[in-house]
Amino acid sequence: MAKNNQSGSRAYLFGIVIVAVLGGLLFGYDTAVISGAEKGLQAFFMGATDFTYTDFLHGFTSSSALIGCIIGSAISGLLASSWGRKKSLIFAGIMFFISAWGSMFPETMVLAKGQPNLTLLIVFNIYRVIGGVGVGLASAVCPMYIGEISPSNIRGMLVSWNQFAIIFGQLVVYFVNFFILGDHIAPVISSVGNGLNQIMNGEEATWAIETGWRYMFGSEMVPAGLFALLICFVPETPRFLASIGQDSQAEAVLAKINGADKAKSILKEIKETMAVKTEPILTYGLLCIFVGIMLSVFQQAVGINAVLYFAPRIYEAMGFDNPMVLTVFNGIVNLGFTCVAIFTVEKLGRKPLLIVGSLGMAIGAMGVAMTFGNEALNLYCMISLMVYSASFMFSWGPICWVLIAEVFPNTIRGGAVAIAVAFQWIFNWIVSTSFVPMANSLGYWFTYGLYGVICVIAAVFVWKLVPETKGKTLEDMTRLWKGKK
Repeated sequence: MAKNNQSGSRAYLFGIVIVAVLGGLLFGYDTAVISGAEKGLQAFFMGATDFTYTDFLHGFTSSSALIGCIIGSAISGLLASSWGRKKSLIFAGIMFFISAWGSMFPETMVLAKGQPNLTLLIVFNIYRVIGGVGVGLASAVCPMYIGEISPSNIRGMLVSWNQFAIIFGQLVVYFVNFFILGDHIAPVISSVGNGLNQIMNGEEATWAIETGWRYMFGSEMVPAGLFALLICFVPETPRFLASIGQDSQAEAVLAKINGADKAKSILKEIKETMAVKTEPILTYGLLCIFVGIMLSVFQQAVGINAVLYFAPRIYEAMGFDNPMVLTVFNGIVNLGFTCVAIFTVEKLGRKPLLIVGSLGMAIGAMGVAMTFGNEALNLYCMISLMVYSASFMFSWGPICWVLIAEVFPNTIRGGAVAIAVAFQWIFNWIVSTSFVPMANSLGYWFTYGLYGVICVIAAVFVWKLVPETKGKTLEDMTRLWKGKK
């Protein structure tokens, strides 16, 4: 016990972080569940008689959770600053659970089960938006929570575990969707023009249309309930406790993590930068906010979610007859390369990983642009897509979240993170909704060529404007941005 008092308990710290990253797992789970469910969902609502379920409506329904993500991230600063980081995460867990239940049974206690109509579509989308609010909150508050509770020498690694959890959540749901579908046949949707579609194998795909998509959405209730329960047992972050005058509780948490002696010096440094609880968002200059926003914009503008959300459709369009298997394999590759970031971010730093990853993504995206549609080059196209995806996973995937959690001064962090993450979800929505029409009208060569060019611009942005935060305390950011004003 004496050893823990002097040096802190790593087991205690890791236990807290494991619970917190469950929010990241739910983030990944909720955003990727649509990839397996969307075809059955589309075929189900195509059976409605009171309206026509067009490609536009399906695109909106597939991405409606992103509306909630924008809302959740936008209010995350207000909730994190007023409720605290812990209570905000509890609220996010409750939103996840409500969304999972409602998306599985949108007819609950009101509408007739299994009868698609416009009212049911609206209710379904409301439940998806509720889940999106949880995702938006978790995406902003989870890395903030981990960043504020972690020692500076391993903070980057621990925040990176949040991205690992996001990718792991996506991989888990790929497997869950795969096993839920089992021997059943996914519906084949064929376009007949003017935004209208027809089901090619409707009778054989009856189970997937009526039931399969429900189980896929409902499966999220298990991790959502677990997260909402376990987060009740973790402490509030020392920096938030200090900001509301609860210094003794803050020091107690710091002592458990860092040791009693070091806790006093850390708390003293925190208090020095907390002389003012909050400051105007532009206190440290426009550049500080601009860098945070553009980190978020580039993380989405490089186009990765076009792969994560539509992977089965992309592999099918390449000509492969096993798109779900390739999607699962791609998820495994993504998880492996996320580990590269976790184990190198404290050695190599944030900027080198971002720059190398950007260039790797550019090469992969250009490879897809040059080979897509050529049957003889299908293998090279698949490899290029995986290079593109893997390069994101050791760079922009985790490192963007690390920097957003680190780069802002204490007194503006809540609001600044909320602004940055809101831009992230806005551009996520732009990329997700523009991918299919852009690829169909302008071609995959143009779409991935554009993503490749954006990747190169992102590398230049990081090189010129993003500060290296490796080894710096969160309080160092206050001094850094004051020096740049």
